[in-house]
Amino acid sequence: MQGVQKVLVVEDEESIASFVAMYLKKGGFNVSVASTGAEALARAAAEGPALIVLDLALPDIDGIDVCRRIRQRSDVPILMLTARDDDVDKIIGLEVGADDYLTKPFNPRELVARVKSILRRTGPGRRAVESATLSHGDLLVDSGRREATVGDVEVQLAPKEFDLLWELLDHRGLVLTRDQLLERVWGYTFAGDTRTVDVHVRQLRRKLREDCPIVTVWGVGYKVSTEPKPAPVT
Repeated sequence: MQGVQKVLVVEDEESIASFVAMYLKKGGFNVSVASTGAEALARAAAEGPALIVLDLALPDIDGIDVCRRIRQRSDVPILMLTARDDDVDKIIGLEVGADDYLTKPFNPRELVARVKSILRRTGPGRRAVESATLSHGDLLVDSGRREATVGDVEVQLAPKEFDLLWELLDHRGLVLTRDQLLERVWGYTFAGDTRTVDVHVRQLRRKLREDCPIVTVWGVGYKVSTEPKPAPVT
C-alpha cells in the first residue's frame, strides 16, 4: 500500500499557511510548513516531499529564486502561489520550472484539487506512453525523455508547457476548447480559469517561434493543423 504523500507548504503568512495545511491534511496529505526560502530549501532537500506549494513573496529569498534552486537538483512538482493577478508573475514562475500557479485569494478546494491533479499526472502512471514520440515539421516531442527539439536544438519547456503541446499534437486537426485542455492537461475545470491555458500557449509560441504548431481558433480554443506550414521559398 502506498504511503501518505508529503506536501511542503512554503508560506510566510502564518494564517494562510495553517489554512492551506489544514485543507491538505483533510485531503489526505502529510504536510510540512516552511516560512522562509532558506527553510524551504533545507526541508525540500531533507524531506523529499512529493510536491511543494511555494509562495512567490517570501521574506528572505524570492519564491522565483527558490523554485530555480530546487529545479537545479530536483524535478519535484511545484505549485506556485502569487498574490497578484498578473500574467508576468505567472510566466516567470512557469519559466523557472513551476508546474502550475494559483492566484490569491483562492478556493482551498481548488488548491487541493490541483495538488492531486499534479501528483496524478507526474506519478508512475505517466510512464504509460514512455516510448512515444510526436513530430510536426522540424519539431519532435519525446514523451519518455520529456524533451522537445527543433532540428538538433532542444527547447526547454516547463512541465505543463510540455503536456499542453503533447495534448494538442496528439489531437492534431481537432479543435480543443480551453475547458477541454484544462481538464485534460491540468485535470480540473474551474470557471473563469481558462487564462491558464492562454498563458501557457503564449509561452510555447515565444519559445518555439515559427515552429510552434498551435493555431488559435477564435472564440473556441486551439488546435494543431494536420500538416505543418511549408517553409518560405528563398
